[in-house]
Parts: sequence; C-alpha cells; structure tokens
Amino acid sequence: MKTNKLQQKYEAFVAYFEEHMPIAESELHYKNPYQLLVAVILSAQCTDKRVNMTTPALFGRFPEPQDMAASSVEEIYTYIKSISYPNNKAKNLLGMAQTLVRDFNGIVPDNMEDMQKLPGVGRKTANVMMAVAFKQPAMPVDTHVFRVSNRIGLTQNSKNVLETEKTLVAHLPQAVLSKAHHWLILHGRYVCLARKPKCEGCGITVICDYYCNKQKNK
Repeated sequence: MKTNKLQQKYEAFVAYFEEHMPIAESELHYKNPYQLLVAVILSAQCTDKRVNMTTPALFGRFPEPQDMAASSVEEIYTYIKSISYPNNKAKNLLGMAQTLVRDFNGIVPDNMEDMQKLPGVGRKTANVMMAVAFKQPAMPVDTHVFRVSNRIGLTQNSKNVLETEKTLVAHLPQAVLSKAHHWLILHGRYVCLARKPKCEGCGITVICDYYCNKQKNK
C-alpha cells in the first residue's frame, strides 16, 4: 500500500474512534501504579474480568509492595489460583515486589529500561505501564492489537509484535498513541473478534482490508 493511502487509512481510523470512543481506558481495576503492575502481570493470557475478580482480596492482603515482598510464593498463590498460570505468576509477583523494594525504594519506575528489570515484566507490560500509569506515548501490543491492526491493514502483515508496535508508533499521532492502544484492544474484544468478527456492527469496514477482501470474494 502506498504511503499516502496508508496514512489516509490511519487518519480515518483516528477520526472514527475520536468521535465514537473519545474516552478509552483500561478495564483493569487499580488505584496506583503498583496495583496496575500487579494486575497487568496477572492479565497475561487471562481476561480482565477474571483479574478484577481476583485483585480485591490480593490488594487487601498486599496493599504495598513491601507487604508482597515479605510474603512467599505459596501465600501469593492462594490468592491468584483461579488465574491462568498461577504458579509462574506467583513467582513473578514475589520477585517483582522484592526487586521494587530492594532497587527502587518500593516505587514503580516510570521508564522502560528500569521497568523491564522487574521479574514478570516484558516489553508489552512495560509499555502498558508507560501508557496507562504514567500517561506517556506508548503502544503496547497484545493479541488484540496485533490481530486487529493486521486485519484492518494498519500494519501490513506484521510478523511479530515488535514490528507491529514500530509501525503503529510511526503512523499514529503521539497525542493519541496510548488511547489508540485501547481503541484497538476494545475493538478486538467486542467487535473484531478472533474467530467471528462482527463486521455487520463495525463502523470502520470502509477502511478494513479484511472486510473489503471478504466482499470481493463473495
């Protein structure tokens, strides 16, 4: 796709969601960066709904990183056993909390480099923290963002999440970058479903490669 045509697609994408979803936020429940970090770690390959059911008791027991750092994998596990991969996530949460306390005075770092020093925190989680907790321009790419951006044609057959991230960052205005992350997630969660996208209820079919190709092949 030619650059000017691709940019027009991005402009139409932004214009639509600015009008129809001017407020787009994380569906995870949290009160501070520490709670968000815990919730994001738990949300890997798990629904936000399940995480939100789990975190109240977890935060009640571990209101601060210091509380979690002084605990054990076994105890943390008892609070998150209904979450996917609870054993591994309990280890990551304990390691994350201990590293926060030991190396960062219990304060969640607000930069990508330090964030990724925490156990259980990869590039996607670090980007979520930058975008959501610290309101910095960032584009976390999860399965929804990866799928939807490729389907629409915002990214041209990106082979991995890093390639997708770089393409989206290059074409989206910085001012809407973090919000666009939520647009793509929410669109993928409720409209552009993985197995059976709800094209009949989608407001951006006119710029969607997947829909246009489907119409051509009828």
